[in-house]
Amino acid sequence: MPNAVELSQVTKRFGTHVAVDHLDLALPEGAVYGFIGPNGSGKTTTLRIILRIFYPDAGHVCVLGRDHWLGTDDRVGYLPEERGLYRKMRVRDVLAFYAQLKGMRACRPEIDSWLERLDLTAWADKKIETLSKGMSQKVQFIATVVSHPRLIVLDEPFSGLDPVNMDVLKDAVLSLRDSGSTVLFSTHDMDVAERMCDTICMIFRGQKVLDGTLESIQAQYGSDTIRVRMPGFTGSLAQLEGVSRVNEYGPYRELRMSPPADPQHILRQLMALGTLQHFEIARPSLHDIFVRIARPEPEEMQEPAHA
Repeated sequence: MPNAVELSQVTKRFGTHVAVDHLDLALPEGAVYGFIGPNGSGKTTTLRIILRIFYPDAGHVCVLGRDHWLGTDDRVGYLPEERGLYRKMRVRDVLAFYAQLKGMRACRPEIDSWLERLDLTAWADKKIETLSKGMSQKVQFIATVVSHPRLIVLDEPFSGLDPVNMDVLKDAVLSLRDSGSTVLFSTHDMDVAERMCDTICMIFRGQKVLDGTLESIQAQYGSDTIRVRMPGFTGSLAQLEGVSRVNEYGPYRELRMSPPADPQHILRQLMALGTLQHFEIARPSLHDIFVRIARPEPEEMQEPAHA
């Protein structure tokens, strides 16, 4: 499968700060590619290099087969993290304006289809300033995709949305992929990344530290996580033999085993403490892997052990 985006040894500096450091990326066409990393890791800088907003100091960038630096590309749609719509314009008018900027003239049927799909038809003739934050976000999403871009770049598209609207936008993103578009989006919501992405890339301090499917990423860490539910138990599990870290979620907890711990021995210790409703040996979640990289324990400074 050809790649929609290819970055080779891309570096970008701002003064003495290296925001992106010799980064290689290959984003397959027709995929949903999740881009994750802590604040300040270089995600937005990388997105802006792909969009030709920033020029790299070194390296090669190829987007949809083009490696020259034209100012714009109508085949690319971009939803920035910093939202911005013309507040005095009416919803349908502002969407027509953005569609025409991308060369789409007969855009009314497509706009009306998207308004209906995202439950905004009743607001089509309202001014942007009358919309709620969630509605405005959906309007800006439509403005990004209404012209059928081949590459769609979404910077934190689900930020601030309630669960219902998150599902609506999630379904819209997946349908765009199914229709042939390539979707690159950054997010801090690891659950969304796990559920939606065909491939996930994480950068940390400007460098790529993860790249692959969720299954391949989890396989690097092995099945070192135990998930338990102990209703009514309020004590600490951090002192259990063979447990190196505990993440508390009320009655639900995640225990990280320290090698070469025996999960059956941990199970016996848990049963001695109280009622055990759930016990599961699992690979770490993407959230846990993110935290391990961005806030590592001293013993995790080394490369993860393969399963």
